[in-house]
Amino acid sequence: MSTFYDYEANALSGEPIQMSNYKGKVVLIVNTASKCGFTPQYEGLQKLHEKYYEQGLAILGFPCNQFGKQEPGDAETIKNDCLVNYGVSFQMFEKVKVNGEDAHPLFEYLKNELKGSIGKSIRWNFTKFLLDSSGQPIKRFSSKTTPKNIEKYIVELLESIEQNNAPDQTGD
Repeated sequence: MSTFYDYEANALSGEPIQMSNYKGKVVLIVNTASKCGFTPQYEGLQKLHEKYYEQGLAILGFPCNQFGKQEPGDAETIKNDCLVNYGVSFQMFEKVKVNGEDAHPLFEYLKNELKGSIGKSIRWNFTKFLLDSSGQPIKRFSSKTTPKNIEKYIVELLESIEQNNAPDQTGD
């Protein structure tokens, strides 16, 4: 049986990144688009990244052009849109498909682990998947759920990392 850590995806620069690089991190995976009504969520995602990166949060953005053709650009265009318009510094990947026969295997895995309100398919851009520090998918959020509304779940998962790493206070 596959786990999150068994997958890889290419960064916007084209280099392959192993998901095993994120062992021990709380991970938020988002299918993104730069021409979508939800695109301003990049700003909220960036704020979460800045606030919690040092504590163990990794945000992974996967551009997708399957919904209303709202991510038509190439890697350079996507990079510039994210950086210039929203100051994105979290990890962005090459454009992927999240539904259908050509869906990226990582998204097939995530959809099988966490079904949405109408089944497995992703309905739109900015669907989010939250994984705990052991790579276990915990919660799926719709496009309408803002990064701010996910923060409490992230904090809970980050606190569990801190508790697991706390020194033993029993004196033994």
